[in-house]
Amino acid sequence: MPKPITPEQRKALYTKLVESHGKAELKGATIPYTSLNGNMYSYVSKDGFVALRLGPAEREEFIKKYKTTLALSYGIIQKEYVTVPDSLLQKTAELKPWFEASYKYASGLKAKATKR
Repeated sequence: MPKPITPEQRKALYTKLVESHGKAELKGATIPYTSLNGNMYSYVSKDGFVALRLGPAEREEFIKKYKTTLALSYGIIQKEYVTVPDSLLQKTAELKPWFEASYKYASGLKAKATKR
């Protein structure tokens, strides 16, 4: 059984994933996340998991392929977010196409007004 990764390792692996995408920008000092046009599409939760926002077809495929679930945050199931298993998070090359799908999904969402 693989050794569990620490929160620091998880954040480092997430940062590596974000940096592997040419257009993604890492935001958030305490809770790292990515967003596009005001729509968040990935994050590291305070509970210690990485979540990706995916479209319906990709979400279903991801859950089946990696035997994972929808993300649960603050007691609420986030219907568009999947929990990334740590074993996959450690494989940036394998996870990168899913991150790109998440970015693409967010780019098709209606832009949210920003508070400025």
